Amino acid sequence: MLLLSYIIVILYSISILLLFFYSVAHFNLLLNYLKSKKRTDKSVQFDLSKSNEIPFVTIQLPIYNEKYVVERLLTTVAQMDYPKDRLEVQVLDDSTDDSVLETKELIQKIAKSGLDIKHIQRTNRTGFKAGALKEGLLTAKGEFIVIFDADFVPQKDWLYKTIPYFKNPKIGVVQTRWGHLNRNYSILTKIQAFALDAHFTLEQVGRNSKLHFINFNGTAGAWRKQCILDAGNWESDTLTEDLDLSYRAQLKNWEFKYLENVVTPAELPAIISAARSQQFRWNKGGAENFSKNAIRVLQSESIGFKTKAHGMLHLLNSTMFLAIFTMAILSVPMLYIKNEFPEFEKVFDLLIFFVITSILFFISYWATYKSIHGGGFKNFLKYITLFITFYTIAMGFSFHNTIAVLEGLWGKKSEFVRTPKLNIEGLKEKWKQNTYLSHTISKNIIVEGLLILYFVFAMYSAFLLNDYSLIALHLMLFIGFSYVFVNSIQTSR
Repeated sequence: MLLLSYIIVILYSISILLLFFYSVAHFNLLLNYLKSKKRTDKSVQFDLSKSNEIPFVTIQLPIYNEKYVVERLLTTVAQMDYPKDRLEVQVLDDSTDDSVLETKELIQKIAKSGLDIKHIQRTNRTGFKAGALKEGLLTAKGEFIVIFDADFVPQKDWLYKTIPYFKNPKIGVVQTRWGHLNRNYSILTKIQAFALDAHFTLEQVGRNSKLHFINFNGTAGAWRKQCILDAGNWESDTLTEDLDLSYRAQLKNWEFKYLENVVTPAELPAIISAARSQQFRWNKGGAENFSKNAIRVLQSESIGFKTKAHGMLHLLNSTMFLAIFTMAILSVPMLYIKNEFPEFEKVFDLLIFFVITSILFFISYWATYKSIHGGGFKNFLKYITLFITFYTIAMGFSFHNTIAVLEGLWGKKSEFVRTPKLNIEGLKEKWKQNTYLSHTISKNIIVEGLLILYFVFAMYSAFLLNDYSLIALHLMLFIGFSYVFVNSIQTSR
């Protein structure tokens, strides 16, 4: 019993300390972000008013069974401002349903306007999105490759705001910030937007301003074709091929340019089954990239200590869910260990590190929220509510994302599961008829139901042992898992 108690105490302590060190690094990114606001961007740029400086650009649109958004995507891209003799569009269509016919008709119609647009279909989905991008690259005419996922709606002047930065021959990628078409649709979309806003402001700017490694976000960005090829081209051995190629490119000393002020709107997953599939892919892919690229980062002789440290924590980003879930699960037996073995009581002082972690995240996310929504007392009150909601529901996703992380670390391979696009803004309530939505109840959902009961027991234990030190944490975990479980059951009907 004592040996088991030691194991629990050690794992619990490690989890809290990992989260603390991650929050400290996150706070360092906040300081970088704030300092960057005082600088003037002096980047060299192409003058696109001069015809001899306008480079050839290829826009790649990887799609797979996107009948609800493909028309919006193609119409938007066809209307983008750029000389048609310097532009081509590749529709990389891996679809297996009747959307192929609609896409083909739309492409034929757009082609009549004089735009060089091609419908590229493969006989199989080898390599999934990475495979489609790689195949398109074989015939791409452009010196620069722009990528938009099916749910993105780029502004007409997007190319004029991004392509000029490639005048610097060291720049391999130009990435823009994601906007959110349906931010206020539900609690789920609000917290996703909240988390993504933090990534696309504080994290991306905080890293990029100090030339630490950042990642191309899979879409709404542009690559120098030479950079893709020099870094080894697209590879499909991880579920986040964008993060993988980003690290391989930066290890080859290519520089990335992040544009916080260029916003590319997109649709957030509006139902929990879609959010779950996206979260699983991102977190498993992140763990796979840690396994694949961490050693390369540590062994690199061309990058400094700080860049290595931030790079490692960046690759460990999804693994933080493993630390959260471990801490959460072990917090209950910790109550009983404290009661049974008073000598372990001092270990509970480590909880102050979790409190500090939460405070550091609270401060960092406020800076992000304020930069987008503005300051003021009313906005601060809205922020407090949103932060607590986000923190609580993120805990509710911790089991689901921990499974994804473990599969990634163990090397278990799985298919690239696309996130269903709903086009809620265009279809209104008709989105519920979406044929791509999953209605199956996974084993993970059942476990999440049991975890609700587990944290009910945790709160009961506080009264039983007359120890209320963790009751706030257990209440948040109870609410978080309840939200995820109930919504998952409802959308599976």
